Amino acid sequence: MDRTDRASRVIAAPPATVYSALLDRESLEVWLPPDGMRGRVERWDPRPGGGFRMVLTHLDPADSPGKTSDATDVVDVGFAALVPPERVVQRAVFEADDPSYAGTMTMTWHLTAAGEGTEVTVTATDVPPGINQADHEAGIASSLANLASYVEAD
Repeated sequence: MDRTDRASRVIAAPPATVYSALLDRESLEVWLPPDGMRGRVERWDPRPGGGFRMVLTHLDPADSPGKTSDATDVVDVGFAALVPPERVVQRAVFEADDPSYAGTMTMTWHLTAAGEGTEVTVTATDVPPGINQADHEAGIASSLANLASYVEAD
């Protein structure tokens, strides 16, 4: 599992605003689920060593079946590092019977001031082989678009 997936986007909001949206439970439920999904946070502990558990529900599971059940992806995420307002490092483990989704994927969210906004780059390392790379990168890009819409609306 040495694959790396990436996506980035410039968001018209300062790094501190973007960083806050990465560490707010209600915000995550709104912007993190990519198109075609909705999310619910079941556990929330926003500190280094803490984390959260999110249930992502596929709105049309016939198009994209879930990893945990026919309609859901359940992921336990630990916060490995929190560096305001520059970086959030998450360790994600999917709840799945299929061994192709096993392992710990690291998601690093880098925030860099870019003019009036913030360039957000998401790098996923040790991506489980069951996750299609093109679909994963499209999902990250969708989450970034949702994040932009969320923080730019404020």
